[in-house]
Amino acid sequence: MAARWLLRTGIVLLLGLAAVAPARAASPGSELTKLTDPDDTFTSPDGQVIIEQYWKDKGEYDRVYEYWAFDAKHEHGVLLNRDKYIDDARYAAGFRFSPNSQWVVRMQKLGSGTHTLFLYRRNGSQFSEATPKPLGDMAWDYFYSQPISRQIHRKSGDRDSIDHPQVHLVKGADDNYASQGRHWPDSRYLVLSLSFDAQGEDRPLPWVEDWQCVFDTKTDQFSIPADLAKHNAETVTYPAPKRK
Repeated sequence: MAARWLLRTGIVLLLGLAAVAPARAASPGSELTKLTDPDDTFTSPDGQVIIEQYWKDKGEYDRVYEYWAFDAKHEHGVLLNRDKYIDDARYAAGFRFSPNSQWVVRMQKLGSGTHTLFLYRRNGSQFSEATPKPLGDMAWDYFYSQPISRQIHRKSGDRDSIDHPQVHLVKGADDNYASQGRHWPDSRYLVLSLSFDAQGEDRPLPWVEDWQCVFDTKTDQFSIPADLAKHNAETVTYPAPKRK
């Protein structure tokens, strides 16, 4: 009877320890190398968060990067790119904090001529993915829901075949785009720029350069203000006719 009670107690104790034990140490492992160039480290406007980048070799010609957010005293670390998106971290990234330091955009190169964005939400010293998929993927979803996708004769299913797809954060997020004449609520909106080309297509179709939209961090919705709609009307590029 006593042995059975001790066994049950031991199991409960082990389960309790498993529940509180961290899934992974809150700091980079010793096998990782830190990028030491000042331009590879980013500090939030309130000075309370520092983002550092680390890398390790995954193969002879392959690197994988980890992006860590630390408190100002460097006592608590949070890994931003978890295993779910580890394949999207083959290059060093850029990071841009919102003016209120509650959001951070990861600007990520994926390969030659390809680029996307990730958005994280800050809660104290913790960070979480702010969108169900990379912000760049959501921007392409929105693009393909717009009439312009029919204008360039491409459907949503064609996205994997377009050349050099890029999503960038338009300059101005640091001051809520006030430098562009905006009067937006603090840290609510992000302006994104989408581009791709027709390189490699046997019979090139039209493509877009610097097509822009706005992402609302409060509602997770995209929109196109009137001035951007006017801008977007001029972003479609048509292939030159072949010479006879």
